[in-house]
Amino acid sequence: MLVTIPAAIDQRLLEQCHEALATAEWADGRGSAGYLSRTVKNNAQLSDTDPTARKLGDLILAALEQNPTFVAAALPLKVVPPLFNRYTGGQAYGAHVDGAIRPVAGTRHRVRTDLSATLFLSDPDSYAGGELVIRDTFGERNVKLAAGDLVLYPGTSVHRVEPVTSGVRLAAFFWVQSMVRDAAQRTLLFELDNAIQRLAADVPGHATLVELAGVYHNLLRRWADS
Repeated sequence: MLVTIPAAIDQRLLEQCHEALATAEWADGRGSAGYLSRTVKNNAQLSDTDPTARKLGDLILAALEQNPTFVAAALPLKVVPPLFNRYTGGQAYGAHVDGAIRPVAGTRHRVRTDLSATLFLSDPDSYAGGELVIRDTFGERNVKLAAGDLVLYPGTSVHRVEPVTSGVRLAAFFWVQSMVRDAAQRTLLFELDNAIQRLAADVPGHATLVELAGVYHNLLRRWADS
């Protein structure tokens, strides 16, 4: 399941990100890649422990905790704090799969990467190329969203970032360990939640809402880890 979330962060936080990242200490992104990914990765990245990255990452996660679509789609249990990357001058990231387990820098914690997330920070008209290409059962899907929009997709997906031929592409990215490990179960819960929300909007107070909410939570109770 691939989910796009418009305006995942507001304009104020987006401007704060741009201001802070303009003077950030960017390093070669290959330093954080695995031995296979290192051969196809060409970008700049902030260190996991960079104070700017930590501060902005905390603000982004605080915003997402209040976003009902993100919570419903991801059902987050653990989250790797957001990292930040920068592409320019033809830089790209070839086809790769994210590692199954990610450490949380500075801690003993490990996170299973059920879901990958990319938060676009640059206006799509400000750079050429840079599409996030995600391969799924329906083929390849090109994703290039407005600044502040987020895409959430399975961590199992083969994906790449096309070369940025002009301008600068800034993004935050991170991984989520969901309470519901199974992707098909997570999709069913998301679809059921959306249906309940639509029914509540169309027919407020309908008696079936309580029954459907009961089904949702009983399925979540059966499938979730906490």
